[in-house]
Amino acid sequence: MPEPRRVVVAGASGLIGRALVDSLRRDGVAVTTLVRRAPRTPGEVEWLTDAAPLDPSVLAGAHAVVALNGASVGRFPWTPGYKSELLWSRLTPTRTIATALRALGSDAPAFVSGSAVGFYGSAPGEVMTEDSPAGDTFLARLCVEWEDAARAAGSHSRVSLLRTAPVVDRDGVLKPLMLLTKLGVAGPIGRGTQVWPWISLEDEVGAIRHVIDSDIDGPVNLTGPTRATSNDLGFALARRMNRPYLVRVPAFAAALVLGRDATEALLTNDQDLRPTVLEKTGYRFAQPTVEDAVAAAIPPHA
Repeated sequence: MPEPRRVVVAGASGLIGRALVDSLRRDGVAVTTLVRRAPRTPGEVEWLTDAAPLDPSVLAGAHAVVALNGASVGRFPWTPGYKSELLWSRLTPTRTIATALRALGSDAPAFVSGSAVGFYGSAPGEVMTEDSPAGDTFLARLCVEWEDAARAAGSHSRVSLLRTAPVVDRDGVLKPLMLLTKLGVAGPIGRGTQVWPWISLEDEVGAIRHVIDSDIDGPVNLTGPTRATSNDLGFALARRMNRPYLVRVPAFAAALVLGRDATEALLTNDQDLRPTVLEKTGYRFAQPTVEDAVAAAIPPHA
């Protein structure tokens, strides 16, 4: 399928956004980035710095608009103020883009909007797909609102919802784990047997491009194809760094430090999640196991 001639990316300064923009431009795709500062290059457009709406003409003629905005869920603790930031930083950009797309009517490009596997909450013992219901945690409720904001783009725009798993990268889910592992105090978090969804950065970018090019709409689980537990990831990282994996962190201790919402959403949640839509539409994973993803993310003995 031919590459789209232009893609608009919001949230291009984050880990995934930077990698996506680099990938698109390497392949000759024109990229317009929406930035919250004065533009520095012709490919940048300022937005969200005042109350002015996004000019729909910025999106006109693009093949797709990709929105990856959102304050980091990896910053702790989740105070009431930071929970508000988590919401605002996702809902406001998404609603702003949706409004501009509605104004374009039948000329609107596809809307590929960020979401997260936090949509599902924790469901021990269950296998979940894109058809599984939403959970009842703070992060699940946030994702429901986030996706509803994207769907407000209207019937003329194809809306794809990227339910992204924690990204196995030095600047992603591995960042805090690498520090603990380097210090020799890594080990099981809670039971350690809880199933964690995950995805490599290469496959995150590859999957987003697959969604754009394959005309997929609705929710898409961006998660690796092979089941992995918290211990599987921790052991793989410890082996890669040649460090022990012995010191158990009780769930109650994590909750005291990080807060209950963050602990339940990110550490003790149990999600056996499958990338059903990606597999059915022919996506091939570059890193099909969590061990492959860890190896791709860090050099040996880092």
